[in-house]
Amino acid sequence: MVMSENTIRSIIGVIGNVISCGLFLSPLPTFVQIIKKGTVEQFSPVPYLATALNCMLWIFYGLPFVHPNSLLVITINGIGLTFESVYLTIFLIYSNTQGRLKVVKVLAAEIAFVVVVVVVVLLVAHTYERRTLIVGILCIIFGTCMYAAPLSVMVRPHFPRLRSIRKLRLW
Repeated sequence: MVMSENTIRSIIGVIGNVISCGLFLSPLPTFVQIIKKGTVEQFSPVPYLATALNCMLWIFYGLPFVHPNSLLVITINGIGLTFESVYLTIFLIYSNTQGRLKVVKVLAAEIAFVVVVVVVVLLVAHTYERRTLIVGILCIIFGTCMYAAPLSVMVRPHFPRLRSIRKLRLW
């Protein structure tokens, strides 16, 4: 029995979606800890904000008028955006006022950015190929940012020492 190209594509897509769902669930222990302790402590919302933006862009990419036949792209990124919305809601509930304000500002900026992307792409790109290219490039850029976001959180504690070193060099 020979499988068609579409069948193979669908099988690989479903496998990718299952794996991606596991990635979206990976922060769950962190949020269970936040709920148990009643505080976000030193946890950063950056990875969750980056993932939310990434999912919003991929959902737009998967829409039929941008990239036809991309139901699996929309499905997994819709699931991902749902998880990120829950994570960010928990983060907002257990953050202090300053932390909440930062998350809300960044999230508002992300939503505004996606709206601008949607409007510009729909006004400027009149073919599927152009829309797919433009939105696809943005998805790759912000997907890279999503995977780099946890690294930025890990490096962050070292910045105060870098500032001290810079001050020494200026003297």
